[in-house]
Amino acid sequence: MLVIPGAAAKSDCDRVTRRDLLRIGGSGVLGVTLADLLALQKASASTNKSEVGGGPGFGKAKSVIFIYLQGGPSHLDLWDPKDNVPDKVKSVFKHQQTKLTGTHVTELLPKLSQVLDKTTLMRAVSYTPYGLFNHTAAIYQMHTGYTTDKVSASGQLEPPSPKDFPTLGSNIIKMKPPTVPMLPFVMMPRPLQESNVVGKGGTAGFLGKGYEPYTLYPSGDDMDMAKMNRIRTDDLKLRDELTPVRMEKRATLRETISKGMPEIEAAVAKHDLDEYYGKALGLVVSGRAKKAFELAEEKAELRERYGKNTFGQCLLLARRLVEAGTRFVEVVWPKVANSDNHSWDVHVGLSKRMKDQAAPMLDAGLSALITDLDERGLLKETLVVCVGEFGRSPQRGVSTSGNQNSEDGRDHWPYCYTGVIAGAGVKRGYVHGKSDKTASAPVEGAIHPTELLATIYHSVGIKPDTIVYNHLNQPRELVKGEVVSGLLG
Repeated sequence: MLVIPGAAAKSDCDRVTRRDLLRIGGSGVLGVTLADLLALQKASASTNKSEVGGGPGFGKAKSVIFIYLQGGPSHLDLWDPKDNVPDKVKSVFKHQQTKLTGTHVTELLPKLSQVLDKTTLMRAVSYTPYGLFNHTAAIYQMHTGYTTDKVSASGQLEPPSPKDFPTLGSNIIKMKPPTVPMLPFVMMPRPLQESNVVGKGGTAGFLGKGYEPYTLYPSGDDMDMAKMNRIRTDDLKLRDELTPVRMEKRATLRETISKGMPEIEAAVAKHDLDEYYGKALGLVVSGRAKKAFELAEEKAELRERYGKNTFGQCLLLARRLVEAGTRFVEVVWPKVANSDNHSWDVHVGLSKRMKDQAAPMLDAGLSALITDLDERGLLKETLVVCVGEFGRSPQRGVSTSGNQNSEDGRDHWPYCYTGVIAGAGVKRGYVHGKSDKTASAPVEGAIHPTELLATIYHSVGIKPDTIVYNHLNQPRELVKGEVVSGLLG
């Protein structure tokens, strides 16, 4: 937790210890959780070569809301239903017409079907020719653009490491830091997870702690639908006894005393802690970030429209954050990948779980977010991406990844599935790509996850082939994928 040090005192000239100075300056609690988070390197400013680019949609997005449906939603049962197919392939749910002529989704998405004219459906997201059937492996590639050979005895990836490739949000805030005193990157309401592998693909990796997301993980288990009512952001506000004027005086005092501590100044000079301390102090004193988290300020009717559940309220908070200046927000589906009840990982009980649990939350939340952003004029500068790590098998009751599946379940399927993208230069009312008659493979317009990442970077004004340096100072491309220009107007 970020701490603004200082106890209640009778004078504004509080007693400040050497330890307090180090904590304020960025070497202690403050530095790890916020000041380092804001310590975005000067080399990544507007002179960075990564910003030299062009083409449709380049630099249109001021912010990104990345909605990650971890677990792998069934595309056949949501937004790519098929007719004239065997019973084991056909969805148990009825089809319905959307606002896009000739485009159907299932009955599970009545609200989203009416706002698809503001979006692009990506009907052929695909890992072809190499499928990634493991949740963690696919999650890692979707977030970083890379794969890793490090696996455990169970076949899962190893836990997060400082050697990992950075998640896309970390790369974006490094190269495109916010221009206002606001949290650059927020992830909520839980980490990425499969079994005991927690957070893989969701860290700053070799970029370092300064680019980690601000994680908002409220207390309560995954089935607690009211946990967003209990979010705590104590590290984004001043302690009760500290006023903004008092903190600014303390900052001046810190500068004065620091001049008498040359050994510390010399030790931390290369880290530009004064600059980063100033950013952290400005963020806390301004109250901008703290205010953005006040969901209670929204009208009850709007909160209901998003859905009074963890997912819906996270999307509403995501809108508030980008409105306040956050560059990248990731909303992770609030149920761990390989689990039951509300999870998209429907190896069993697909009919009931999708109809009664997961789909209504997705339908209400995503449709409300797109409409809300559009009505506020924010959609034109906010890129919204909604996607999972893979889809589900065309045939129910068969095994494609070694898992057991009931007759009312579908296994993992990375070869073809659907995602939604909208805003910031993305075409409106468009369907990109096409799957075959059983939604098993792309027929046209296939989008590899690396190409989707390349398009996201392009949209925020970063060239996808920008060279970054890993923990061994080896040059690596940001992502090895081409921009999907067909998505952009």
